[in-house]
Amino acid sequence: MIDRQPVTDAVMTLLAILTGKPVGLEAVPIDPATNQPCPPPYTLLYPLDHSSDDGTLADRHSAAVSDYQATFVSGPTPGKPDSRGTGVQSQWLADKGRKVIERPVDGSPGYRYPLTIPDVECYCREAREAGGTSEPGDAIITSVIRFRFYLETSA
Repeated sequence: MIDRQPVTDAVMTLLAILTGKPVGLEAVPIDPATNQPCPPPYTLLYPLDHSSDDGTLADRHSAAVSDYQATFVSGPTPGKPDSRGTGVQSQWLADKGRKVIERPVDGSPGYRYPLTIPDVECYCREAREAGGTSEPGDAIITSVIRFRFYLETSA
Protein backbone atom coordinates (compact mmCIF):
# COMPACT_ATOMS: atom_id res chain seq x y z
CA MET A 1 0.00 0.00 0.00
CA ILE A 2 1.16 3.53 -0.74
CA ASP A 3 0.94 5.75 2.34
CA ARG A 4 -0.32 9.30 1.83
CA GLN A 5 2.12 11.25 4.06
CA PRO A 6 5.28 10.54 2.01
CA VAL A 7 3.40 11.64 -1.12
CA THR A 8 2.29 14.86 0.57
CA ASP A 9 5.82 15.54 1.81
CA ALA A 10 7.22 15.04 -1.70
CA VAL A 11 4.61 17.34 -3.31
CA MET A 12 5.29 20.05 -0.71
CA THR A 13 9.04 19.79 -1.26
CA LEU A 14 8.72 19.93 -5.05
CA LEU A 15 6.41 22.97 -4.95
CA ALA A 16 8.78 24.78 -2.56
CA ILE A 17 11.73 24.08 -4.89
CA LEU A 18 9.87 25.14 -8.04
CA THR A 19 8.36 28.34 -6.61
CA GLY A 20 11.22 29.31 -4.34
CA LYS A 21 8.56 30.19 -1.76
CA PRO A 22 7.27 28.47 1.38
CA VAL A 23 4.49 25.87 1.27
CA GLY A 24 2.03 25.27 4.08
CA LEU A 25 -0.05 22.15 4.58
CA GLU A 26 -3.64 23.40 4.87
CA ALA A 27 -2.37 26.47 6.77
CA VAL A 28 -0.14 29.49 6.32
CA PRO A 29 3.48 28.29 6.43
CA ILE A 30 5.51 29.17 9.50
CA ASP A 31 8.94 30.78 9.18
CA PRO A 32 11.25 28.51 11.24
CA ALA A 33 13.58 31.43 11.99
CA THR A 34 10.86 33.53 13.68
CA ASN A 35 8.17 30.92 14.43
CA GLN A 36 5.72 33.40 12.88
CA PRO A 37 3.46 33.04 9.80
CA CYS A 38 5.26 33.72 6.53
CA PRO A 39 4.09 36.76 4.59
CA PRO A 40 2.80 36.12 1.05
CA PRO A 41 3.62 34.99 -1.51
CA TYR A 42 3.38 31.34 -0.51
CA THR A 43 1.51 28.18 -1.46
CA LEU A 44 -1.15 26.34 0.51
CA LEU A 45 -1.37 22.61 -0.21
CA TYR A 46 -4.59 20.69 0.44
CA PRO A 47 -4.67 16.88 0.14
CA LEU A 48 -7.86 15.81 -1.64
CA ASP A 49 -8.73 12.26 -2.74
CA HIS A 50 -6.33 9.35 -2.32
CA SER A 51 -7.39 6.01 -3.77
CA SER A 52 -5.40 2.81 -3.50
CA ASP A 53 -8.03 0.49 -4.98
CA ASP A 54 -7.65 -0.43 -8.63
CA GLY A 55 -11.06 -2.12 -8.71
CA THR A 56 -9.84 -5.65 -9.46
CA LEU A 57 -10.19 -8.83 -7.40
CA ALA A 58 -6.43 -9.27 -7.46
CA ASP A 59 -5.76 -5.76 -6.19
CA ARG A 60 -2.58 -5.75 -4.08
CA HIS A 61 -2.82 -2.01 -3.37
CA SER A 62 0.49 -1.46 -5.14
CA ALA A 63 -0.88 1.57 -6.98
CA ALA A 64 -2.60 4.77 -5.91
CA VAL A 65 -3.98 8.01 -7.28
CA SER A 66 -3.47 11.11 -5.15
CA ASP A 67 -5.13 14.47 -5.74
CA TYR A 68 -4.02 17.80 -4.30
CA GLN A 69 -5.09 21.39 -4.53
CA ALA A 70 -2.37 24.02 -4.55
CA THR A 71 -3.51 27.54 -3.79
CA PHE A 72 -0.90 30.10 -4.81
CA VAL A 73 -1.30 33.15 -2.57
CA SER A 74 -0.34 36.69 -3.49
CA GLY A 75 -0.41 39.44 -0.93
CA PRO A 76 0.74 42.88 0.13
CA THR A 77 4.41 43.70 0.30
CA PRO A 78 5.57 43.55 3.94
CA GLY A 79 6.24 47.02 5.31
CA LYS A 80 4.37 48.74 2.48
CA PRO A 81 0.97 49.72 3.97
CA ASP A 82 -0.93 50.50 0.75
CA SER A 83 0.31 47.52 -1.26
CA ARG A 84 -1.99 44.78 -2.48
CA GLY A 85 -1.65 41.27 -3.80
CA THR A 86 -1.93 41.12 -7.56
CA GLY A 87 -3.15 38.68 -10.16
CA VAL A 88 0.24 38.98 -11.81
CA GLN A 89 1.98 37.81 -8.63
CA SER A 90 -0.38 34.86 -8.06
CA GLN A 91 -0.13 33.81 -11.72
CA TRP A 92 3.66 34.03 -11.59
CA LEU A 93 3.65 31.71 -8.58
CA ALA A 94 1.15 29.34 -10.24
CA ASP A 95 3.27 29.25 -13.40
CA LYS A 96 6.25 28.16 -11.30
CA GLY A 97 4.14 25.52 -9.53
CA ARG A 98 2.72 24.20 -12.82
CA LYS A 99 6.25 23.03 -13.67
CA VAL A 100 5.38 19.96 -11.57
CA ILE A 101 4.06 18.46 -14.84
CA GLU A 102 6.85 19.78 -17.10
CA ARG A 103 8.51 17.20 -19.35
CA PRO A 104 12.27 17.09 -20.06
CA VAL A 105 13.35 19.58 -22.72
CA ASP A 106 15.29 16.88 -24.61
CA GLY A 107 12.11 14.83 -25.18
CA SER A 108 13.18 11.95 -22.94
CA PRO A 109 10.44 10.14 -20.99
CA GLY A 110 9.38 11.10 -17.50
CA TYR A 111 9.23 14.50 -15.88
CA ARG A 112 11.75 17.29 -15.72
CA TYR A 113 11.52 17.67 -11.93
CA PRO A 114 11.55 14.53 -9.77
CA LEU A 115 8.83 13.78 -7.25
CA THR A 116 10.92 11.86 -4.74
CA ILE A 117 8.86 9.37 -2.74
CA PRO A 118 10.66 6.40 -1.12
CA ASP A 119 9.83 3.12 -2.92
CA VAL A 120 7.20 4.81 -5.11
CA GLU A 121 7.27 5.87 -8.75
CA CYS A 122 4.99 8.54 -10.19
CA TYR A 123 4.23 7.45 -13.75
CA CYS A 124 1.70 10.14 -14.68
CA ARG A 125 0.96 13.68 -13.50
CA GLU A 126 -1.91 15.97 -14.37
CA ALA A 127 -2.72 19.59 -13.57
CA ARG A 128 -5.91 21.53 -14.13
CA GLU A 129 -6.74 25.12 -13.38
CA ALA A 130 -9.44 25.45 -10.76
CA GLY A 131 -9.78 29.24 -10.80
CA GLY A 132 -8.81 31.55 -8.03
CA THR A 133 -10.15 33.96 -5.50
CA SER A 134 -9.66 37.50 -4.41
CA GLU A 135 -10.18 38.94 -0.99
CA PRO A 136 -9.90 42.70 -1.42
CA GLY A 137 -10.30 43.39 2.30
CA ASP A 138 -7.16 41.34 3.01
CA ALA A 139 -5.41 42.46 -0.19
CA ILE A 140 -4.98 38.79 -1.17
CA ILE A 141 -5.41 37.20 -4.57
CA THR A 142 -4.98 33.49 -5.31
CA SER A 143 -4.63 31.13 -8.24
CA VAL A 144 -5.60 27.47 -7.81
CA ILE A 145 -4.29 24.35 -9.55
CA ARG A 146 -5.43 20.80 -8.84
CA PHE A 147 -2.81 18.13 -9.33
CA ARG A 148 -3.33 14.39 -9.79
CA PHE A 149 -0.49 11.90 -9.33
CA TYR A 150 -0.62 8.29 -10.52
CA LEU A 151 1.65 6.19 -8.36
CA GLU A 152 2.90 2.62 -8.06
CA THR A 153 5.30 0.90 -5.73
CA SER A 154 8.79 0.43 -7.07
CA ALA A 155 10.11 -2.02 -4.49
